[in-house]
Amino acid sequence: MATKSLKARNNTLASTAYQLDILNGGLFADGELPRFEQQLQDSGIGPLRPRELEILQLNLGYMCNQVCEHCHVDAGPDRKEIMTRETMAQCLRVLRETGAHTLDLTGGAPEMNPDFRWFVEEASQIGVEDFIVRSNLTILRANKKFHDLPDFFARHNIHVVSSLPHYTRGKTDKQRGSGVFDASIQALKDLNAVGYGMPGSPLRLDLVYNPAGAFLPADQQALEQDFKKVLEADFGIRFHNLFTITNLPISRFLDYLIASENYEDYMTALVDAFNPAAARNVMCTNTLSVSWDGWLYDCDFNQMLGLKVDTPITHISEYRHEVLLDRNIVVNQHCYGCTAGAGSSCQGAVS
Repeated sequence: MATKSLKARNNTLASTAYQLDILNGGLFADGELPRFEQQLQDSGIGPLRPRELEILQLNLGYMCNQVCEHCHVDAGPDRKEIMTRETMAQCLRVLRETGAHTLDLTGGAPEMNPDFRWFVEEASQIGVEDFIVRSNLTILRANKKFHDLPDFFARHNIHVVSSLPHYTRGKTDKQRGSGVFDASIQALKDLNAVGYGMPGSPLRLDLVYNPAGAFLPADQQALEQDFKKVLEADFGIRFHNLFTITNLPISRFLDYLIASENYEDYMTALVDAFNPAAARNVMCTNTLSVSWDGWLYDCDFNQMLGLKVDTPITHISEYRHEVLLDRNIVVNQHCYGCTAGAGSSCQGAVS
């Protein structure tokens, strides 16, 4: 398993332009597969348009204590991109001005941002309905300075959404690195100890599953039952919900698909599984993604491909709700990942 990001390895796939060349070439260039934009038209959906903003998702930086095999962010310890307090303050202003009911912090490992705790304390005072922190779990055990985070999260009623590729050590460590499973189990126990995930507890703990290979996730409800049964029986761990997320052909997962010679088959599987019902409910219609340096994107995946919102306003410092509401959402072939089967969003299946 690699210990450095694609960027640190000077891999050509660290270039968003090169990734887009791949996504727009091959099967899509010769017409063997329909482009996503054409698929929307043929399905009677037309261009995707935003609804009222409900979720403001902030990427606090690409720095992470892990280098996961399928990471679409290409995060890792060598990534130094970190959101500044100035940009955080601009995000807080927008959060106060909008009717967004959910604030969603992601990374990398958002906890590694040096202003993370300051931001959580400031944002908590605004009073959004759902304040999410997406944690890779192992960061809670990585260093003593992070060991009190379960208590910190509980004090601020943070909704913890934690990534766990599987309920077995072998499959988790294969995707995330040696020792990740054991550290994740201990972190989950720490969260349970302060009330997270327990029956009747207001402290919400959800897990995220994404497949370990070039295939679509199984049924979300069935997987949730399996995870709950095994984690409780083997480790006494409780949690609320499991979200399944389809791997999108971006960054390190795209690298995996090409290296394993699965790219064409995987893209074909995504196109064949296109679900118009899922397409009508994709997360980009009610979400705005803000990068570590303040640029605006329709979703986190577009952010990783450098596809900014298609409006004159492209930075959080210039935010104007009415302008951003009047736009077409930017799409490309990777969007098939969010519309395949039951669909996929940061909150799990959409249909």
